[in-house]
Amino acid sequence: MKDNDLGKRKLRTGVTTGSCAAAAAKAAVLMLLTGQSRSSVHIETPKGVELTLPVRDVEIREGRVSCAVPKDSGDDPDITNGIMVCATVEKTGRESISITGGEGIGIVTKPGLACPVGEAAINPVPRQMIFAETRNVCRNLNYSGGLAIRISVPGGEKIAQKTFNPRLGIEGGISILGTTGIVEPMSEKAWIDTIYLEMKVHRAGGSENLLVCPGNYGQNFIRASLGINPAKAIKCSNYLGEMLDFARELDFGNLLLIGHAGKLVKLAAGIMNTHSRHADARMEILAAHAALQGAGTEQVKHLMTCNTTEEAAAYLIAQGLSGQVFPSVMKKIAEHVQNRVQGSLKTAVILFTNEHGILGKTEGADDILMKMKETGRV
Repeated sequence: MKDNDLGKRKLRTGVTTGSCAAAAAKAAVLMLLTGQSRSSVHIETPKGVELTLPVRDVEIREGRVSCAVPKDSGDDPDITNGIMVCATVEKTGRESISITGGEGIGIVTKPGLACPVGEAAINPVPRQMIFAETRNVCRNLNYSGGLAIRISVPGGEKIAQKTFNPRLGIEGGISILGTTGIVEPMSEKAWIDTIYLEMKVHRAGGSENLLVCPGNYGQNFIRASLGINPAKAIKCSNYLGEMLDFARELDFGNLLLIGHAGKLVKLAAGIMNTHSRHADARMEILAAHAALQGAGTEQVKHLMTCNTTEEAAAYLIAQGLSGQVFPSVMKKIAEHVQNRVQGSLKTAVILFTNEHGILGKTEGADDILMKMKETGRV
């Protein structure tokens, strides 16, 4: 795709806080073990992209090194752009590497998130990146001792007040995030135009069937659980309404949408842009459908206190309500999706969570999936 296909320059990608943390930790370990200062460091992201990132604020002391890597969000309007992600590394007597959070890193206080309650909000993929990069350094420099790594973000507590962290139960700072290591630009017009162009090219190739995932969770799920090549799926981000409009305009015959409950449950209320700044009625939706299916007052109240859809799903399963609530939710999702496309094509939705797998399917989902597999679409 040429830049002028979007009527503007190509947007610049950025790096996640996870990449910054891994780079800072690697640079600090290199300097600790060699005694030589560094101004840049190389890392490889989970996406397979190699990055060279600048190293700032170097402090080398006896047995300890600190440094920082600035967060560059590219053309994404990210509130964390420009922050300094710092790592302090010390040798220990143990033959292991530990990772903790320092200043400006939030602490998880509620269940249902990627990190356990009481731990620093350094998500699993960034932790894996930090471990991988620092272990490689130790191996290459023949160091078999232990390391204590502390990640911090000066000013992170103040920045976090402008995010959803306080509502999610992450207190005292920001989260270290990222599943690919790369920040994709989130200019709305650019995203929407790109979605349309990708769908248009797909339709021009002769296929009447369309497989759609909102993002990385959906793509990872269809690979691991359904045996589907994620490259076959259109990625629509938060723009479900626009995607459905395009499917109607481009005259597709069948559309299958597969996504995490955290986003797709919002469709049951007719919310077609799933970004949290537009609307977040996840618990209200689940609580309402639970009430419709006979849940008691205390059960409904408990659902309203849940932090994430993963937590809510676990509660519904434990209460024996999931078999009634999720079919009810899926029926409403089907209505809103069909209303958006005005009956011009067959649509189906599969909703899942990482912990519990598929929780609901709209009518016809299996038939459309089978048809796509038969035609080689997936």
